Amino acid sequence: MTLLRRHPLLASLFALALILTLVFAGRFVAQVIYWSDPARQEQDVEGWMTLRYIARSWQLPPRDLYDAAGLPGPTRRQPMTLEQLAEDRGIPLPTLIAEVEAAIDRLTEARDGVAAP
Repeated sequence: MTLLRRHPLLASLFALALILTLVFAGRFVAQVIYWSDPARQEQDVEGWMTLRYIARSWQLPPRDLYDAAGLPGPTRRQPMTLEQLAEDRGIPLPTLIAEVEAAIDRLTEARDGVAAP
């Protein structure tokens, strides 16, 4: 308590830094647990997914997936789902999903050095 009375600003800044560290550490642990679940690995592509989510699921760099799928990178703060991207491009969702799956196949083949099944 004497530290708090002698240096209230310093003690407050330390407490704030400690709280922020705990928040970011908690987020990190939550993400590690979420993405370590085998059910999240190499998921089938669905319309509700964003390209960033798909890239993380398939352990691919998001930028590479955008480029391989022939899509511009995210321009909004809120990422667009495949449904939204298909609507913006004026194509059916299954067509976009097929393009994304083909891009995943090319990228995983290049990454792993083997032909995709």
